[in-house]
Amino acid sequence: MVQGLIYEVFMSDNKKRYYRKHPELHPLIDKIKLWPSRSGVLHGVRKVKLRGQYIEVETHCGNVFRTHNSRKSRAARWLRNKWAVTPCVKCKVPEWKLTKYTNTFFSPHYGKNFTAKKTV
Repeated sequence: MVQGLIYEVFMSDNKKRYYRKHPELHPLIDKIKLWPSRSGVLHGVRKVKLRGQYIEVETHCGNVFRTHNSRKSRAARWLRNKWAVTPCVKCKVPEWKLTKYTNTFFSPHYGKNFTAKKTV
């Protein structure tokens, strides 16, 4: 009985997720928790902070950097088009997160909108 329950949990991870095509970068990174580096490596994201028009991103391998909160940025394009596919060895991105990312699709006319979390 327990094996059947575990099997159902893993089967639910294979469902397809649809999001809008051009979200801002901050809610996208905050939801997916992955960052594509310029070398084509996917890093796991520990923290994302919105600082005006910039985003501060901290990865699990210790990198901290700032970038523009842009819809047309390199990182947003790479995440939408899934051009970065190899996971970072230091970040140790889990397999379930990679399968969830590969089952996520971006459509211009269909899907859920990302909304930024309101901070009090």
